[in-house]
Amino acid sequence: MGDIVIAYRIEIKGLVQGVGFRPFIYRIALDNNILGWVENNNEGVKIHAEGTESQIESLIHDIYSKVPVAASIASLTKTKIPLEHFKDFNIKKSSSNSQSITEVSPDIAVCDDCLHDLLTQCHRLGYPFINCTNCGPRFTIIKDLPYDRHQTTMQPFEMCPVCKGEYENILDRRFHAQPIACTHCGPVYRIENSERPVKTGDILAFIANEIENGKIIALKGFGGYHFICNAHDEQAVSRLRIRKQREKKPFAVMCKNMQIVKEQFKLNNKEEEILDSWRRPIVLLRNKIPMAPSVSMQLNTTGIVLPSMPIHYQLFDNLVTNSIVFTSGNMTDEPVCITDSIALDELSQVADIVVTYNREIYNRADDSVVFVVNEKVRVMRRSKGYVPSPVLTSFTTEGIFAAGAELTNTFALGKGSQVIFSQHIGDLKNAETMEFYEESVDRFSKLFRFENQFVACDSHPDYLSSNFARSLGVPTIEIQHHHAHIASCMAEHGLNEKVIGFAFDGTGFGDDGTIWGGEVFIADFQEYDRKFHFDPVPLPGGDQVTKYPWRTALSYLYKYFGEPLLYSGLPFLEKVEKQEILLLTQIIDAKINCPLSSGAGRLFDAVAAITGICTQASYHAEAPMLLESIIVSDCKGKYLYQIEDKTIVFYKMFHQILSDIQNKTEISLISTKFHNTIVAMILDLAKRLREENNINKVVLSGGTFQNKYLLGLSEQLLKREGFEVYSHEKVPSNDGGIALGQLAIAASYRSRL
Repeated sequence: MGDIVIAYRIEIKGLVQGVGFRPFIYRIALDNNILGWVENNNEGVKIHAEGTESQIESLIHDIYSKVPVAASIASLTKTKIPLEHFKDFNIKKSSSNSQSITEVSPDIAVCDDCLHDLLTQCHRLGYPFINCTNCGPRFTIIKDLPYDRHQTTMQPFEMCPVCKGEYENILDRRFHAQPIACTHCGPVYRIENSERPVKTGDILAFIANEIENGKIIALKGFGGYHFICNAHDEQAVSRLRIRKQREKKPFAVMCKNMQIVKEQFKLNNKEEEILDSWRRPIVLLRNKIPMAPSVSMQLNTTGIVLPSMPIHYQLFDNLVTNSIVFTSGNMTDEPVCITDSIALDELSQVADIVVTYNREIYNRADDSVVFVVNEKVRVMRRSKGYVPSPVLTSFTTEGIFAAGAELTNTFALGKGSQVIFSQHIGDLKNAETMEFYEESVDRFSKLFRFENQFVACDSHPDYLSSNFARSLGVPTIEIQHHHAHIASCMAEHGLNEKVIGFAFDGTGFGDDGTIWGGEVFIADFQEYDRKFHFDPVPLPGGDQVTKYPWRTALSYLYKYFGEPLLYSGLPFLEKVEKQEILLLTQIIDAKINCPLSSGAGRLFDAVAAITGICTQASYHAEAPMLLESIIVSDCKGKYLYQIEDKTIVFYKMFHQILSDIQNKTEISLISTKFHNTIVAMILDLAKRLREENNINKVVLSGGTFQNKYLLGLSEQLLKREGFEVYSHEKVPSNDGGIALGQLAIAASYRSRL
C-alpha cells in the first residue's frame, strides 16, 4: 500500500508570492520525487502533487520546515483528487480567478547572496538594483495581483537576454524575480542638481565626498526619499534641522554594520535579531557613545537601522564615517516624497544634492519603527517591511473598512478573516496627507479586490478620517476611541471575552463630550464599562497645551491648590509673566476654550513641565519622552494617589512632587517615582476589578504604553500577581493600531444584526 501513487491538491495561503515560493516548491518536489505542478494565483499557491503517501507527507513536512525566510504560511489544506499521471513537475503560469487574494510581500532587504553577486557577477558588478527571489522591492512597486512583472513598475524595463535566461530558469535564484535587472537593462541612479555632470560610475564616490564635506543628500529609496548626512557632523545635522524645520524631534541613524551598532549603542539579543532581520525596521536603542548632539536631542535613545538596499552598502564602502542620519525625505508634517519632480522642486530646498533613479515608486512606504520590551518586539510605526502583511483574526472581516484615527493614521480592510493594514499614513491635518490617505484607500481596494460593505470610524465629530468614512454611503458604525484601543489589542491576541482594559493616551472623544485618555474599562467587542478614569482637568487654550505643557501643569496646580500666585515662583514658571498666569486661571474659571481632559498624555506633560524637563514642546510626545529618558533603574519609590468613586485623583502626588522640588530632589528620581506611581495604580485597579468581576485578563493599549519603562514594569508586576497580560506586538499601541479595533468591533456588531 505504501508504494501506491496517489494525488493531492495542496492549497497554501499566506505570504507566498514574491518570496521565491514557487521555485522553493519546485526544488523540494524534485527532492521528494513528486510529479505534477505548482502555480500562483490571487488566492495563494496551488500544488497538484502525485506520489506515494510517504512522499507527499515528506513534501508537506519540507514546506513547513524549509520555508523561505520572508514567507509565512497562514494555512495549508490538502484534498485527495484523481491521478492525472504526470511525467514531471513544473511551474505553471500565474492565474487570477476570483475576488480572493493572497498576501502581498513587503519589501525585503537585500540578501547576502546578492551582496556577493554584487562583487562577482560580471553583468551586475556594482549594480545598485541587484535583487533575487529572496530580496528586493515588492509592495512599493506592485500595481495589481497576481505579482508578475507587467503588473509592477518594472514593466517599462525590458529584460536583456542574460536576465531573461535567469528569469526563465527554474533552478536559478532569480527565477521569476519580478524586479530582476542588471547593468544592461535595469533602472539607474542619477544626480539631479549637481553643479557639474556626474557619470553613473562616479555617483557613489561623489555622494560620499559630499557627505564627508558636510552636505545633505536626498536619496531615493524603495518606498520614498531619505535625507542623509554625517551623523557625527554637528553642523550638518543642525543644518538639516533648520532646513527641514524639525526643531527637536530625533533623527534615525543608519550604521554601517552590526559591529558599529554594538560599539555605539546598548542592545540585547532580541534587538540585534530584529535589527538584522529582512524587515530592516528602525529599532530604538539606548545610547552608549554619543553622536552629534542634534541627532537625539537630549533623549537617551536613538532609532537605529542597518543598510537594506545595495546602494546603502556601497555608500558605506566609500565613506569614512560609519553612521549617517537617515530620516524621511519630506517637509515637516507631509508624507514622505516619492515623486522625482516634487523631490527636485521641494527636497532641494533641504538637500544640497538630490539622487534619484528612473523607476516609479507606486506605493509610498515610510520606515517602520520598533522597540523591544520584555523580550518582545513592539511595532510603533508599521510600514515598510511589514505592510501589507495582514493580521489574522478569528472572526469574519469581509467587506469592512476601518477608517482609523486622526493622528499616526493607518486604515484597514477586511478580507475573509484577515485585516489588511495600510502603510503608515501620518497625521491627517493637511491636504497632502489627506490626499495620500484617499489615494491609498483606492489602491488597496483595487489591489486586494475589496468591496466596501460596512464602515467603522472614530466617534469624533471632526476627524477627517471619520468624515471620509461617513461620505462613503454605506452602513457606518461610530466607535469610541478607547474602546477601539482595547479591542485592537484583543483582536491581535485572539481574545473574544471581557477583559480589564487600560487605555492610556493623549486624547480621544469621550461619550460625555470631554476628552478621554486615562481610561480603565471592563470591555469586550460588544460593549465597555468605564470603571475608572484619570481626574479631568481643563486644558486652557485647547490644543495649545500640546505645544505648551506648562499650561497643563498650571491647570493641575490650580485645580488642586488654588491661588496661582502661591506657586508662580516655581522654576518652571519663571519665564511666564504673572499676568499670563492670572489670565489663564481666569480663562479656566470662565470655562472659555478649556475642554476637560482625563488624558494620560496630559498628566505626563504636566509632570515633565513642573520638573522643568519640558515646558514647551516642539513635537508630539516630546515631554513624556524626555521624562522617560531620565528614569533611574534603582529607584523603587512612588507617590500617593486617591480613588474617589470612579476618579483617580492626583492631589497627593502633585503635593509630594512639589515638596520634592522644594527639597531639591533630583528630577531623575522624581520622574522615576512618578512612573512607579502609575504602575502601582495599574496594579491596584487591576486587582480591584479582578476581585469584583472575576476577570483575570488585562489588556494594555494606547500611545502611553510606548513608554518602555511603564510597559515593561507594568507587565512584570501584573504577571507576578497572576494576571494574564496582553499588550501590542504586531500593531502599534498608539493610534496607528486603532483601525484593527474599529474593524473588530464592527465585525462583532455586524454579526449580531
